[in-house]
Amino acid sequence: MSGPDPVADVLQFGSVASPDALAAELDADGYLTDDGLATAVFLALRLGRPLLLEGEAGVGKTEIAYALARRANAPLIRLQCYEGIDASQALYDWDHARQLLHLRAREASGAESDPEALEAGLYDERYLRRRPLLEAITTHGVPPVLLIDELDRADEEFEALLLEVLSNWTISIPELGTVRATVRPVVILTSNRTRELHDALKRRCLYHWIDHPDASRELEIVLRRAPAVRREVAEGIAALVAHLRSMPLLKTPGIAETIEWARAIEELGGQLDASAARRTLGAVLKHRDDLGAVGSAMPSLMAAIGR
Repeated sequence: MSGPDPVADVLQFGSVASPDALAAELDADGYLTDDGLATAVFLALRLGRPLLLEGEAGVGKTEIAYALARRANAPLIRLQCYEGIDASQALYDWDHARQLLHLRAREASGAESDPEALEAGLYDERYLRRRPLLEAITTHGVPPVLLIDELDRADEEFEALLLEVLSNWTISIPELGTVRATVRPVVILTSNRTRELHDALKRRCLYHWIDHPDASRELEIVLRRAPAVRREVAEGIAALVAHLRSMPLLKTPGIAETIEWARAIEELGGQLDASAARRTLGAVLKHRDDLGAVGSAMPSLMAAIGR
């Protein structure tokens, strides 16, 4: 079964001529990307393919979907995955309370005595709850950005269900029939790789691994997201976080933690020294053992960045 024309959908979404042009569009929205990620997103848009982004938590996988939606003025539909998620949370569900009220009202009025007619009236689109996947394929106008976040948290059965939808762009509702996509959504899937996703799903997608940014790019991100932070503070924090990521920590800090740490130092007067860094470690580290290890190593870390 063929789906909607991906090229036409991209033109509706907002055509870009090259990965560099796309990177400039995202840059204008405040999302700094590198050549690899810009190319992967560009090809996903041009080829009409889902894009699977993997990487550690906090590297900006989710934010790329928000940036695309904002820049194209497109709806953002998010499906947050979790253990035990099933079709009723992802595809559709029926509003059973309203169905029951409808049934009681018809019975009380005596307007309908035919059981088949009563049942047909229950399964009307008025009582259909559209979950993210059904909402994404029935949106009219500008194609939405469908963010399927942290797919690795879901189980294998849900992954198979998702693969079927992404392959055919259709959803079967037994009571109403088959719903086909009017426009193809721009699909971003993310995974923190807590488990390996199936090859069948990966084959359906373009793939990109997002690393933590180097210190220079992270500095620019901090300055963009926290303009009140002085450059010398942002430089020191970016350098410190780069060293932290080389340590055997239980939870490696992400970009959001870097920004939060820089803001915390600025709030305390903007003096980045060993004392201020220790006092604000809770902004960047979230495990007790990590706090102890980094706190003890702080003098050598400050020396390593020339502070």
